[in-house]
Amino acid sequence: MSLKQRMVGSKAFRAFLVFSIFRAFYGAGILIVTYFLATSEDAPMWTSVAFLLASMVFSRVIFRSIKKRWPELFS
Repeated sequence: MSLKQRMVGSKAFRAFLVFSIFRAFYGAGILIVTYFLATSEDAPMWTSVAFLLASMVFSRVIFRSIKKRWPELFS
């Protein structure tokens, strides 16, 4: 078995790959929203910090629902 076949067949590698793709898209969206919150003159600075803290919790909830919806990606 080649290295590529073993990696693709590994549960840990697939879970890592799915999580990395999720974090890339989710993280890009969070950065864009945070930038607009931080540069907005109407919003106080603490709103961007609060948004980042809330997004950490929210990302875990979203990823948990992804794991429930598509368990074959992680098994």
